[in-house]
Amino acid sequence: MYGTMQEVPLTITAIMRHGCGIHGLRTVTTATGDGYRHSSYREVGHQAAQLAHALRRLGIAGDERVATFMWNNTEHLTAYLAVPSMGAVLHTLNIRLMPEQIAYVANEAEDRVVLLDLSLAGLLAPVLASLDTVHTVIAVGEGDTTPLEESGKAVLRYAEVIDGESTEFDWPDIDENTAAAMCYTSGTTGNPKGVVYSHRSSYLHTMVTCTANGIGVGAADRVLPIVPMFHANAWGLPYAALMAGADLVLPDRHLDARSLIHMVENLRPTLAGAVPTIWNDVMHHLEKDPGHDVSSLRLVACGGSAVPESLMRTFEDKHHVQIRQLWGMTETSPLATMAWPPPGTPDDQHWAYRVTQGQPVCGVEARIVDDDGHVLPNDGKAVGEVEVRGPWITGSYYRGRDESKFDSGWLRTGDVGRVDERGFITLTDRAKDVIKSGGEWISSVELENRLIAHPDVVEAAVVGVPDERWQERPLAVVVVEEGATVEANDLRTFLADKVVRWWLPERWTFVTEIPRTSVGKYDKKTIRSRYADGDYRVIDERS
Repeated sequence: MYGTMQEVPLTITAIMRHGCGIHGLRTVTTATGDGYRHSSYREVGHQAAQLAHALRRLGIAGDERVATFMWNNTEHLTAYLAVPSMGAVLHTLNIRLMPEQIAYVANEAEDRVVLLDLSLAGLLAPVLASLDTVHTVIAVGEGDTTPLEESGKAVLRYAEVIDGESTEFDWPDIDENTAAAMCYTSGTTGNPKGVVYSHRSSYLHTMVTCTANGIGVGAADRVLPIVPMFHANAWGLPYAALMAGADLVLPDRHLDARSLIHMVENLRPTLAGAVPTIWNDVMHHLEKDPGHDVSSLRLVACGGSAVPESLMRTFEDKHHVQIRQLWGMTETSPLATMAWPPPGTPDDQHWAYRVTQGQPVCGVEARIVDDDGHVLPNDGKAVGEVEVRGPWITGSYYRGRDESKFDSGWLRTGDVGRVDERGFITLTDRAKDVIKSGGEWISSVELENRLIAHPDVVEAAVVGVPDERWQERPLAVVVVEEGATVEANDLRTFLADKVVRWWLPERWTFVTEIPRTSVGKYDKKTIRSRYADGDYRVIDERS
């Protein structure tokens, strides 16, 4: 027996029609640096049709890849809608990759056309000639295109390309299982790997993002996606806003704390998403320049790395803003878990749930396995590698890269942690970053979170370094507040009653900046390399 329901494809086109039709009067606001520009969803839908016509004229007739090299702005949102809905594949190029990595991913994806924000021309121009399959660059915004033209590629102006095109487009019927978009991992080890999102996976991911147990995007919201649209579809927030009929606020390149606070105060977004680094910067700016009101934010979704409890408590206690931790990765579209404490949780247990990565959202299954692949119990004690599966979890990489990441239908995430009986996941490390000292595990994540709770510590990263006696010991790399006087022994004393004694680092280095990856995470590979090369002035408390 089969159901009697209509078979309607789950596609980006459906999200676009709903958002730009039913919610056509809702607004998209883009920051310009000296103000804001506004469009309605209906106008964005018209512009998407114009862009689709222009891309057809440029030879995009099937599932060819159309790349973007852009900030979060209205034109990028237009491409988010036009490219998948016309049957092509949107490839969001990460502007923070190394030049050789940009060339690698563009060539592997076989990009044909690149939409380029001209403020980023200096990053793309040096490698443009080596993008073998790209024949046209569509330049968005104001600026000189001469360096781009020297590559031998055709360079067209966005405004001129869409000018005069029809605001109606005969959007094709699309198989929901075909590719809608692709995004590459950050490539911290080896070349980046491609993840291809289908229309179906993107639609289902958007739906769960809108649920109360997800990020809870609704029609009453105004959404500020600070997380880049070139990284895992900005955590699905642009599509979720369209599906829910929420307004969008897009920060463009204006990602410094002062600019973001100005956006919150003047545009009053209710929901935002960004990595902890951004909110840490905002917190410190608010401390130095008090009197600002950011309380319009009812929820901040925060992930990409562990969110310190001290950061969440500060925003909640001082600014009436709730930061909720989520977890995911490019391979999971990215939303996989959210840290919503169970209803009725006693006050003394509330924060124990808040500091976890949360429970899997409906549609995602998670488990932990040991080094031999045996499934471990969800008892909150056993520690293993987290594996996940679900309809928006990738089952392979583009062109079959790195098959070792997949385990009989499960994605091996590379994250290590434990799972309790309610399914709450607590990550203790990346598999490549775990510290094994004298045969016992030390959580670098917990040490980092404890250190950053010190009032004079701005950032802290912890890595394992070789030790003659214990095999590995933690090295703490610390950034302190300007003008503060903090010594290694002060921080050891601060940690003494917060972690077990043998976790306390003996090696410390104080720096002005911690190296980061292209997606804003601590670059622990670089930290270990700098330590090995003697680039850090290390204070050794063993002596």
